[in-house]
Amino acid sequence: MSAASDLRGRPGRDADIVAHGSRLDESSYVELTLRRDDHWQRTGASTGVVTTLAVAHPIFHQDGVFDARIALRNLYLEVTDVGAKGLSLWAGSRMYRGDDIYLLDWWPLDNLNTLGGGVRYRIDERTSAALQAGLSKPQGLFFGQIVDRPSPLNQLGAAPVEVLARQKFIGSARAAHVVPLPGGAGLKGVAYGELHTLARGQRQSEPDVPNVYERLPADSGYVLGAEIGATTGERDTHVNLFLRYARGLAAHGELAAPVQLAADGTASGAHEVVVALGGNWERGPFGVMVAGYLRSFRDASPDLDVHDLDEGIAMARPHVFFGELFGLAVEASYQAQQRGVLSTPGAPPGSLTAPEGPHAASLVRFGVIPFVTPAGRGDLSRPVVRLIWALTLRDAGARGLYPEDDVYSLRKTEHFLGLGAEWWFNTPS
Repeated sequence: MSAASDLRGRPGRDADIVAHGSRLDESSYVELTLRRDDHWQRTGASTGVVTTLAVAHPIFHQDGVFDARIALRNLYLEVTDVGAKGLSLWAGSRMYRGDDIYLLDWWPLDNLNTLGGGVRYRIDERTSAALQAGLSKPQGLFFGQIVDRPSPLNQLGAAPVEVLARQKFIGSARAAHVVPLPGGAGLKGVAYGELHTLARGQRQSEPDVPNVYERLPADSGYVLGAEIGATTGERDTHVNLFLRYARGLAAHGELAAPVQLAADGTASGAHEVVVALGGNWERGPFGVMVAGYLRSFRDASPDLDVHDLDEGIAMARPHVFFGELFGLAVEASYQAQQRGVLSTPGAPPGSLTAPEGPHAASLVRFGVIPFVTPAGRGDLSRPVVRLIWALTLRDAGARGLYPEDDVYSLRKTEHFLGLGAEWWFNTPS
């Protein structure tokens, strides 16, 4: 939760230009989890029912509207030790995730929002394997279309008909192994893959002309990825390296629709490459967290356009603790992106009004964060109450990423001053 100002009378606002930037200026967001665990003596199995309700910005105290943006993020049943020790099954709606990079608030390798089920086998404390399968039908004309048709049995009026309703299938496989080292340290390796498929369909090509249809071909894609990690086993000190390659339909993620298609009407040829790194080191009263990634995305269209993107960020957040309760952190980051378009001659600097070549943008951010940690010192110790001041310096290309009259298109510098709190309580889910 946070309350923030830009020191010019406006609310504080996210100033990142990359997809996964610093979490310093994130808006308020909370997840409330209810979990029920049972052990069944008759079968030896155990069950857990997990429900997670999320509430997003803006909250009532921000805009005075007695309403909320609510989403159901988890609602699933998991059965463990079902028929064999270490074997578990689950079904329902789930945030299905692996390891994250804290500074970026991002899961670079495996992060699915899935409605379906899965199986996991934990061979021992070091080795596990898991399979997952789920279905979704995101919004948009790529997946569905509803049109009006005359009511049946000669009744008056019209009735909505779902002419197009394509469900997307996503299956994933994950294997992980930990190699223990002396002193509680360890090395971890993860292999990961996804398969995306979409059935063919047809939709009405003209909104007001019935019985004129266009065919939509079947589509597919895949993800291949890996993670290599190391930990000392002390005070959350670790480093993780992520590698991920997505092709075809999978390059657009699990819930997004392709914007540009290939000549055959599919997302074939689209691809995304991600290399990401995150880590934390602590010793005595000092600590430092680091994060960064490089990402290259190309859509299925053979020509470069505004959706073809190369981007990256490098950042670090050193900490110093004054005893167990108080601390001070500073953060610095550099963000850059390049899109497949340039500004029109004579247009404002950085304007994206005509495709003439690559458009480059970058910014630098600095932050100062004094904080209080009631649970004791640690870079990831929570809960925490903190004061945040951040300064963003944009170049002309970064300003050109925003529409005309947006203050971010006009300002070279941006301030963010906020008071906030962050907490979490670890659960088995």
